[in-house]
Amino acid sequence: MPKIRILVVDDAVVVRKLITETLRRDPDLEVAGIAANGKIALQKIPQLNPDLITLDIEMPELDGLGTLREVRKLYPKLPVIMFSTLTQKGAAATLEALALGANDYVTKPANVGSVTEAMERLEQELIPKIKVHCRHLRSAETAGSQQTSPRPAQPSPLAPPRSGPIEIVCLGTSTGGPNALAEVFAQLPADFPVPIVLVQHMPPMFTAMLAERLTAHSPVICQEGADGQVIERGHAYVAPGGRHMEVQRTGTRAVLHLHDGTPENSCRPAVDVLFRSVAAVFGGAALGVVMTGMGQDGLRGCEILREKRGHVVVQDEATSVVWGMPGYVARAGYADKILPLNQLAGEIIRRVRESRAGPRP
Repeated sequence: MPKIRILVVDDAVVVRKLITETLRRDPDLEVAGIAANGKIALQKIPQLNPDLITLDIEMPELDGLGTLREVRKLYPKLPVIMFSTLTQKGAAATLEALALGANDYVTKPANVGSVTEAMERLEQELIPKIKVHCRHLRSAETAGSQQTSPRPAQPSPLAPPRSGPIEIVCLGTSTGGPNALAEVFAQLPADFPVPIVLVQHMPPMFTAMLAERLTAHSPVICQEGADGQVIERGHAYVAPGGRHMEVQRTGTRAVLHLHDGTPENSCRPAVDVLFRSVAAVFGGAALGVVMTGMGQDGLRGCEILREKRGHVVVQDEATSVVWGMPGYVARAGYADKILPLNQLAGEIIRRVRESRAGPRP
C-alpha cells in the first residue's frame, strides 16, 4: 500500500523539523517535501503531487489564508490541515480557514517541556487527522473504526421518545463541526423556544471565537458558557475549550456548571459529560443531536438520553466530514433519525415546535 505523501508548509525551521520528524516516524506517512511560505508551496504542489498539505497560517510573502484560497481554486479536493497558534488571532484565522475550505486544523505545541513532548503531541493530534482525511487512500483494514462506523443493522431496542414538550436541545460535534454548526444555526429562527447547549471539540479561545461567529450568522444569540449562568430559551451556549460543561437545576432554573474534571474520550469538554447532565435534569424532554466528528464521544450520553426517552438525531455519513461520532450512535441504534446536514435544522425546529404545540384536535 502506498504511503500518504505530505507537503509541510511553514516558515519556521524548528516547526518544519518537528513536523517532518514526527511524520517520518509513522510507517504509513511520507514527507513529500517542505516549503517556507505559500508562494513556494504553490510552485511545489504540481511537482510533488502530495496527498495532503499541512499549512501554517502566519507566513511571509503569502500567508496561510492566501495560500489556501489559491489551493482551493487549483486543487479543490486536496486535503489541507492548518497549523494555528493558541491565540485569539490564531483562533479567528483558523475559523476563517475552515470557512474557506480547510479540512481541519492543529494547534502548534506550546508550553511543552521538551522536543520529545512536542513531537508526542503532534503524533497524537496531527497524525490521526492526516489519516482520516486521506482514508480514501487506505484499505478498509487500516482505515480503522475511528473513521467510520457501519450503518445500524437493527432498530434501537429502547422505548421510543416520549411525546411531551422538548425543553432543551444539546449538540455535540468535532471534526468538521464549525462549518456544520454554522449551516444549522443559520436556519434557526430568532424565536427558537428552548435553550441550546453544545460541545465542539476546540481549545480555549477558539470556542469563544466560534460563539461570536455563530452569532454573527444566526438569529440565535450564541455565547461561550459561564459557570452559574442561567440558560434561556432562544440562546445557545458553547462549552469553553478545556472545561467540561454541565447543566444543573437550581430551584426552578437550569444553570451551567463548568469544571476541570478528568477528560472523557480524551476530550475536555466532552459531549458525554454534557449529554449526561441534560438527561439527569430534563429526562425525556431533551433532544440530542450528534454531528460530524472523529471518535465516539457522545455515544454514552445518547444511550442515557434514550434510556430517559429523550430524542436523538444524528448527521448522516454522506454529509459528515468524519462519520465517527454520529456513526457510533447510529450503529448502536440510539438515533431516531439519520439525516443529511441540510435537513438537521428543519428536523430540530419541527420536533421542538410540534412537541410544544399541545395535543391536536
